[in-house]
Amino acid sequence: MLAEQPEDAFLRYGLAIELDKEGEHDRSLALLAGLGRDAEPYVPAFFMAGQQLSRLSRYNEARAVLRDGIEHARRAGDSHAAGEMSEFLASLGAAGE
Repeated sequence: MLAEQPEDAFLRYGLAIELDKEGEHDRSLALLAGLGRDAEPYVPAFFMAGQQLSRLSRYNEARAVLRDGIEHARRAGDSHAAGEMSEFLASLGAAGE
């Protein structure tokens, strides 16, 4: 399906999730980053990337991705996603911890 619709954000997001499950973190994170750079960023990609980076103990990167995601969610009028990412960001604590 993705070969036929390579720009489909939901399909790319689904592939990123599967790659994460298979331990292909670099490929997964690259797909999620691409979704965040699209003309219309795919807001769920920021949260997923933040969670994945946190699981990999890459906390500073997770915080940066979540901050970007919160901003994109607010611009898109998605207060629910902004709230979820804000809560997760707060759970990571201050930078350097």
